[in-house]
Amino acid sequence: MASLHTLLGVVLCSLMVSSSEILPQADFDLQAMAGKWYLTGICSNAQWFVSRKANMKTGTAIIKPTEDGGIELSFSSLTNNGTCRKMENLANKTEVPGKFTYRSRYWGYVSDLRMVDVKYDEYGLTYSFNTRGNETFVVNRLYGRSLDLSAELQEKFRQFCLQTSILPENIVLLPKSEECPLD
Repeated sequence: MASLHTLLGVVLCSLMVSSSEILPQADFDLQAMAGKWYLTGICSNAQWFVSRKANMKTGTAIIKPTEDGGIELSFSSLTNNGTCRKMENLANKTEVPGKFTYRSRYWGYVSDLRMVDVKYDEYGLTYSFNTRGNETFVVNRLYGRSLDLSAELQEKFRQFCLQTSILPENIVLLPKSEECPLD
């Protein structure tokens, strides 16, 4: 039985990819990425995610390119008590198109964000490798221009999460929620 577990571990490890192997989309277009997106799926191996995932709902993300090639990231979602939770971050460009870095204003971690697979009028799949102190964790997100993404896209997201070492129980397709009211 022990050898079966060892073999299974080797097979699973061979299917996983390291963060250095996750590349941004080769022809990434920052201007085409701009605008409103809905966060429809999220997966992570972070402890904060595991403890909060049951209460998460869809949210709205706004991506604005900056003059220097970075992006302003704004996110909002309704909490269970009906209040609006908002977060904003300024991500700096790197030498690699589609790869950005930022320090989370809300959580305090340093993020290496990559736009992995984007069809600009339909969906965006992102990968972020995050560090806070001695802790490292991955957060993958599935965004859509609408709240309704196909079963094929949802499965693509699920498979990507599994390839980046996320446990199946930590892959969440978010229930729909109303948007936060505009200020």
